This record gives sequence, structure tokens and C-alpha cells, in this order.
Amino acid sequence: MRKTFISLSIVIISLFVHVNETRSSNDDGNLVKIIVLYTNDEHGWMEPTNDYDGAPGLMEMWKNNEGYDGSEKFLIISGGDMWTGPAISTWFQGESMVEIMNAMEYDVAAIGNHDFDFKIDGLTTRLEQMNFPFISANIKNKETGEIPDFAKPYIIVDIEGVKVGIIGLSSLSTPLTTAPANVKDFEFTPYAEAIITYSEKAKSEGAEVLIVAGHICKDEMEELAPVAAKNGISIIGGGHCHQLLAKESNDVILIQARSGMRAYVKVEFEYDKTTHEALNFKYEIVKNNNHKINAEIQHIVSYWADKTEEELSDVIGVAGETIRRSSVEMGNMFCDSWFYTFPIADVVITNSGGLRQDIYQGEITLESIVGLLPFDNTILEIEFTGAEIMSIANDFLIGGITTTNGFKLKDGTPVYADSIYTVLTTDYLYSLSDNNFSEFDPEPMNTSVHFRQPLIDWIKSLNTSTSNPLNNYLDSKPRH
Repeated sequence: MRKTFISLSIVIISLFVHVNETRSSNDDGNLVKIIVLYTNDEHGWMEPTNDYDGAPGLMEMWKNNEGYDGSEKFLIISGGDMWTGPAISTWFQGESMVEIMNAMEYDVAAIGNHDFDFKIDGLTTRLEQMNFPFISANIKNKETGEIPDFAKPYIIVDIEGVKVGIIGLSSLSTPLTTAPANVKDFEFTPYAEAIITYSEKAKSEGAEVLIVAGHICKDEMEELAPVAAKNGISIIGGGHCHQLLAKESNDVILIQARSGMRAYVKVEFEYDKTTHEALNFKYEIVKNNNHKINAEIQHIVSYWADKTEEELSDVIGVAGETIRRSSVEMGNMFCDSWFYTFPIADVVITNSGGLRQDIYQGEITLESIVGLLPFDNTILEIEFTGAEIMSIANDFLIGGITTTNGFKLKDGTPVYADSIYTVLTTDYLYSLSDNNFSEFDPEPMNTSVHFRQPLIDWIKSLNTSTSNPLNNYLDSKPRH
């Protein structure tokens, strides 16, 4: 049975769209209403902020705006990437987010690339705690060719006698967007192939309505729409690219709800048991910013916030102004901090994708840095020639060199093509097959230093304060 939650009144701002031919509900009980509430890329953003209301606000909107009452006419679906994000989720490897989503009574989640961030053991541990399954129809074990034990290709849910099949898809880019070692035993097969295979299997088991929950981007969703339509799929939910989407393509509804629980998509339709068709589709995008919260979900959030405070409250510095994750200052600071720990290195090469949130004005705690750098990466020491550095440097965040007006080291010395340089990078970047790092140096030295530790140590060393903030030490000059 679904749980009952405390409610508050709410006003909603949304985009509302009608599609398909509209028919009036009849009185013989043959029309069954089904409501889908869809989020994706939650990334552990459970806490309310100044702009969005997190999981407590989302639950309150579902209760008051959508009439969510725990009945089985509602399907609550995630498009994957549930946990890697702020420290309240990352530090506990997603356990806190699972508790939140259990309480919100999610029915199913697609498997996103970041759901693998804590390795298969981490994923299966979370799965044991989840009250809902993981689905992916296009993950196969390389040895057996079978769907792995931690996933189901699809599920079938009974809603007042109507069987709704939900098929999962995981991004084909997963081996490049989580640590490749975490998914080395699996292959990710084409989306269309999975849809064709498992829509037939679901229908053979009685599914009358089909939905796809996929960790896939808008262009991939649009490309799949004709295949989906031919195989009786009514809705494709997406994710991964953090897009806001609600549209019709080839008579299939495509939906995606950005990220971080900042919005959700509602799709409402009816199924006619007499004619065996889904009809009267309506859909809307709803922003989660009405600033009213659900007390029960907030209680869970507060519990995990307190635990985060207990473990990560040490103050390491002070920011006079917010340092934006995408700013030149942030990228330069991140790279240059590594030289504090490894002063003999010549060059730092890393990726901007490792930076996940701002450092906000005020006290900087360990929680701030864990949220900024949530991944479990370690620093590798490798040797590249100058020519190898020059061939890749413009594609990454860099420290120790500039590429403007020729490649030069930080002291102004030119980078020579045939010279050997000591380079620092992450084990994640080194492991990717598309950047040649392992070809340049097949024998890296693992320093066993976590990639966030140098930044923590460097900030501590500055003894910053409100009168001497971290911003005084930032470099705003672009390296490229």
C-alpha cells in the first residue's frame, strides 16, 4: 500500500498541452484514468533551495496539484541518475536519496550512467534498499548476453485491470560517462533493438499500454519515436542531458524534466477497455518552486542534512563572493591546487565535468567541496611529450601551461615537442578510450590521492577569512 502524506494548499504555474482526439468519459466504467509523474537526473538534490523546493516541495505539489493519494492510478517514474550530486547524497553513496524516493513512492527507475558511480557493489546495495526496481532493456552481460541481475528489462503494472508495461533504456555513452571499470563487464546495445524485442515480450505478457523510461537525450528520443510508434509505445521519458521537454512526435509523447527535482512532467490519459486503446492524452511541465513543502519528506531530508553536518561541517575557508562552477576562476583554482600537493609536476590536465556545483559565498566546509567534486577519482602521475600535451590540452581544463600565443609553461618557458613533462590527471580521464592518455603513457603512477584533497589542503593553507577571502587568491586569466 502507498503511504499517506501531510498536505498543504498550493498554486501551480505550468505549461498545459492537449494531444490526440478527445473523447468524453463514458458512464459504463470502461475508461481507466492513468497519471504518470516523471522526473529524471535527480542527482541527490533533495534539499529545498532559494529557487526550488526539492523533494519536499515536489511531494507537496503532487499531493495538492495532482491529487496524488497513493492510489494505483499514479505511476511515478525516474529517468535515472538518482544520487551523485551534493554531499547530502554523494557522501552516503545515494542511501539518503533512496530513502527519499522510497517515501515518495517511486514505482520504477531507469539506470543512468551515474547510478554506476559507486561501482556495481554500490548499485546493488542501493537496490536492496529500494522499494522499486531498476529497469534497462539494453544492458547485457558480455559473457552471458543476458540482462544483469540488478536490472529488469521492463515491468508490468496493473492499474484497475489495465496492464501498463514500462521498458527501461540506459545511455549508450555510459562507458564514457562513469568510470569505465565500473561497467567493464557490460555492453550497452542499441535502443531500437531493445524496444522492438521487449515491447513484444511485454505485450505477450499482457501489457496493453507501453511506456519507455530512458536515460537518453532529446535527439535520441526523437530518433526513436517512429520505432516506438510502430511498437505500440505511447510515451518516451528521457534524461541524461538535463533538458526540459514535453512534445509529441510520431504520435508518441516525449518528456524530460530537466534535473535536480526542479520540475516534473505529468502525463494524463485514459485507457478504453472496450476498444483497447489509450486516448485523451494531456501533458504538462510543472516547475517545483511554489515554496510549500511536505512535512514527512522534509523530516527525512532534515535527518540526512544533520548527518551531513555531523561529518562534513569542518570550515576550511571563506568565500567573499560565490565562485561559479563554470567560471575561469573555478577551473584555474581546481587545477592549480594540485601543485600544492605535487609541486614537482609540470602540467595538470583534467575535465570540467568533474566540477558539479558552485562554492557559495560565506564559510567553505568539507560539504562544499564534496558537493563540488562528488566523484571517487584519484590523481595519476604520467609522462607526456610536449607534442602529446599540445595535441590534447585545448580539450580540457589545464594547469601549469597556457595555450594562448603558443604553448608555454607557467614561467613562460615554451613547451617543446620532444621534451618529457610530468602530467597529473585523474584515473577517470586516463581510463577513457577516446583520449589517448593510456597510449601516451601505458604505465601511470597512481598517487592514491583523492582528486578533491589538494583543493581542500590548499584552501586550508591560505587561512582565509571575511577580511581575507578565498576570492583574493583566484586567477581569472583564461588558459586557452
